[in-house]
Amino acid sequence: MRIGQYCATEAHYVPYDSASPHAASLIVKNILEACSNVRVEHIGSTSVPGCAGKGIIDLLLMYRAGMLELAREGLDQLGFQRQGGPDPFPESRPMRVASVEHVGRRYAVHVHVVENGSDEARDLLKFRDLLRRNEGLRRAYEMEKRAILARGISKSNEYSNAKGDFIRRVLAAAEF
Repeated sequence: MRIGQYCATEAHYVPYDSASPHAASLIVKNILEACSNVRVEHIGSTSVPGCAGKGIIDLLLMYRAGMLELAREGLDQLGFQRQGGPDPFPESRPMRVASVEHVGRRYAVHVHVVENGSDEARDLLKFRDLLRRNEGLRRAYEMEKRAILARGISKSNEYSNAKGDFIRRVLAAAEF
């Protein structure tokens, strides 16, 4: 699968696309072939069957302690680009972006590069798993995303920040 140039767009709401997990699995395969000693998980709405969202394939690349530079370099060599925009993640916790073509559709891809075992990595996986197991939560999350867009928040970073309160509340309620 060819890693293409990323094209930033405003946040929007699209129905779940059942082809996105297969596209994600092909991207993960490419990353694992180029980056050793990492774990990659499909996260975000496209990883949750039936969950509508922005339609962006979000991946979580978890690297071993001390291996951040190698993880970044591996992604860069594959053709992933540094995140642009007004408020990018710092290089100490980077996000790499790209696009891919799969079954006639172009997908935007975000790769969140996070240390394995970190609180952030655990939270991203936990939120995904909660959405997968709970249809009511999934529907509430979709309603939250539509409400954010209805308030006129469509810049990608602002949209992501606006979802943060909902996600933090869900994770806090799920703690034992």
